[in-house]
Amino acid sequence: MKLKNIQAIARKEFYHIIRDFRSLYLAFAIPLILILLFGYALSLDVNNVTTVVVDYDKTDLSRDFIRHIDASPYFQVTPLDDTRDATEYLDHGRAMLALIIPPGWTKNLRADRDAPLQVLIDGSDPNFGSTTAGYITGLVEQYNRRLLSAFLNRRGMDQIQPPVEARIRVWFNEDLESTNFIIPGIIAVIIMIVGAMLTSLVIAREYETGTMETIRSIPVGAGEFFIGKALPYFFIGMTDVMVAVLMGQVLFGVIVKSNFWLLVLAASIYLAVALSLGLMISVLTKSLLIANVAAVLTTFLPSMLLSDFVFPVSNMPEVLRLITYIVPARHFINILNGLYLRNLGFAYLWQSYLILTVMFLILATVTFRLLKREGL
Repeated sequence: MKLKNIQAIARKEFYHIIRDFRSLYLAFAIPLILILLFGYALSLDVNNVTTVVVDYDKTDLSRDFIRHIDASPYFQVTPLDDTRDATEYLDHGRAMLALIIPPGWTKNLRADRDAPLQVLIDGSDPNFGSTTAGYITGLVEQYNRRLLSAFLNRRGMDQIQPPVEARIRVWFNEDLESTNFIIPGIIAVIIMIVGAMLTSLVIAREYETGTMETIRSIPVGAGEFFIGKALPYFFIGMTDVMVAVLMGQVLFGVIVKSNFWLLVLAASIYLAVALSLGLMISVLTKSLLIANVAAVLTTFLPSMLLSDFVFPVSNMPEVLRLITYIVPARHFINILNGLYLRNLGFAYLWQSYLILTVMFLILATVTFRLLKREGL
């Protein structure tokens, strides 16, 4: 393997990237846009639930209960006059939750009788609906404790001590902010875009432009051609990783809690997997259109859907859970979560590093043999 040949192939690819505006756009603009969009727009937190309240009781206690709901950061309360208005708000998607306080509610409370409330929740999004139900249930229980405490004080009785007292401590993501989970995960998607989707067009382009025959005639081996083609995109991919890490820290306050060089090592191996996969797709398809579609189906979509990034793998059917083990992004995101959120070291993450290394060796070997079959 000659270094001069690798440099020649890499130089040729660098020149093409510089001349091709679309490649530069994919390499640098799209990763920046993804970071901004995912960081600011995508949020798995449930806050500011649009809530409408119909108060038929119109007493000091019902108004106090509404203020109690409105004071929570999870609800944004709008008062209405009639149940039909609340139904219309729910039907047209202008509210996610409706609360109806019936007449005589305060009278029942002060007479120590049951005082039911009607709560209507839009369950179109089941995750959002179930979370909202948990929030409103917790606030009602908290208000019940206040009323029970006042009742016991009036009767001169001691406070009831609950038999089980839960002291909850949140580890790793103490603020429960989804941004702390999303920003590391988007790095895996960015690497797949730069590594696999761009390189999937590299060799296919040589076939479509007719330059592959010229390359076969020059003394360049399959290994030299593979490394030379992958090298420019490796530098571009690592640059995008560093930019993503910097933007995550500056814009969103998401920092690497563990060793930074472990992140560099993981990104390098994962990027090598993506480059090998992209080049293998390019050799097999020999068509820019087919290569582009194949890259989206085999790299980008699995990285989004089957990597434990947006959708939890634990909620998937057994067959899909088994398939996720062959998705490189799942193991890389496991490393990112360990480095960013859990402050873990190599001793806890070595299995994911090993799996990615084995994937790279397998994909690189297959791509090398495919290139040898093409006459390189």
